[in-house]
Amino acid sequence: MKKLKITYNAPAVLTFVLLCVLVQIISMVTGGASTRLLFTTYHSSLKNPLTYMRFFTHIFGHSGWEHLFGNAAYLLLLGPMLEEKYGSKVIIETMFITAAVTGIINYIFFPNVALCGASGVVFAFIILASFTGFRGGEIPLTFILVAVIYIGQQVVQGITVNDNVSQMAHIIGGCTGAFIGFLLNKKRH
Repeated sequence: MKKLKITYNAPAVLTFVLLCVLVQIISMVTGGASTRLLFTTYHSSLKNPLTYMRFFTHIFGHSGWEHLFGNAAYLLLLGPMLEEKYGSKVIIETMFITAAVTGIINYIFFPNVALCGASGVVFAFIILASFTGFRGGEIPLTFILVAVIYIGQQVVQGITVNDNVSQMAHIIGGCTGAFIGFLLNKKRH
């Protein structure tokens, strides 16, 4: 009988989730100050170098363990499949492109909203995952249904629900995932 071993099968996704856990632990120790300072993007002076860093680092910070675990579940479910198909480099690029786009859009259009968490990345992964059956010259019905269900739901909630959830990050993350999915699959076919 072969000996079973645990493998670090999706290094980009696993490292990302572990960094989010580490950031959450540091946040607990600092009473949330570290997350507010380094891992939340908000409208701050463009003369402050941290403003630019936070456009990228806000995806590591979360408002609490429940927020983190909700995002981590999706990341760990979808990420390994995506990382196996596209490679670690593409997944890391997807995470940071999504972070930059959501961070900058939040800064410009929502100056009174602080944004943290990996929800935009989760939605990018959800939409990107719907491209797994993509063939040249075709648009998968799964992509259309996932886009309508997930992004449509966020549009409706953004209009009708007043909560602390950034539907903008979800929508922009999903659109980023769609854009990257089309580009990646266009290159392959």
